[in-house]
Amino acid sequence: MSEALGSFDEAWNAVNQRREGEAVSSRLRPLLQSVYSEAICTPLRLSTLKHSLENLLNFLMLEGRTNANYWAVDLFIGIGEGWEKDWADQGLPEDFHDVFVRMGESLHDTIKNPEIARDHDCLPEQLLERAAKLNT
Repeated sequence: MSEALGSFDEAWNAVNQRREGEAVSSRLRPLLQSVYSEAICTPLRLSTLKHSLENLLNFLMLEGRTNANYWAVDLFIGIGEGWEKDWADQGLPEDFHDVFVRMGESLHDTIKNPEIARDHDCLPEQLLERAAKLNT
């Protein structure tokens, strides 16, 4: 993660890139912003973070099921360029931490290499199932 103080806009601009001519959905931005805001919130509001994660994953599972969207989320969480705080330093409970790690691991493989995403439990459906079980 970047050492400099960032912002959501900076983090969004770092991942809002076309993939093989495909644009990232404008509907993804507010969903990611909600997850971002809750992940760096002090004190943590786990029920609100869980709800934000579920909304994001529902979108990715259905209408947002595109390669560009998956890459954007994967990079947004996995690299975290431009974040004002590292989500991994927020002291998230282990089950929340695990969902974030998986989102930044192989979610980007969902369209082109679904077997890799599935084997790493990184398909949106698998992540949503984990998110639904998060303890708040």
